[in-house]
Amino acid sequence: MRATRVWAVALTVLVLGGLSHWQARSDTAGERARAGALAAGRTAVTVLTSADAADPAATRARWLSVTRAPLRDRLGAAPAPDLTVRATVAGAALTELDAAGGTARMIAVVRLELVAANGTSSTDRRRVTVSLTRTGDGWKAADLATVPVEAV
Repeated sequence: MRATRVWAVALTVLVLGGLSHWQARSDTAGERARAGALAAGRTAVTVLTSADAADPAATRARWLSVTRAPLRDRLGAAPAPDLTVRATVAGAALTELDAAGGTARMIAVVRLELVAANGTSSTDRRRVTVSLTRTGDGWKAADLATVPVEAV
């Protein structure tokens, strides 16, 4: 009787341990997808909100490297930047993630340092949303939009 109880407890521990391990592996896969999309989104926002007026071809190449259609098509036809902009993502979060479908949405706050041709500079902050799509080359930005800041 005592041996039966010991085996029952051992079997229960084994089953619960197996379920816990399976759940932990599933959570890890989800967390990896979330972390990958967030990191790629932060990179895309930094690249897409930065520009080098002295080298517009390199700027455009960087923009195109982190995008896919339809954003890629719009940027391919965009005029050359007339300002140098250094962007830093101050904060970002995924608002949606469909890991199985390969889509995500992110919101970010970007600090911009704008430098005019005459050397004068200023800073600005913008909120942007980014739609991401997973491709064979990783997560790419499919859309980028500025979030309007309403007057309070």
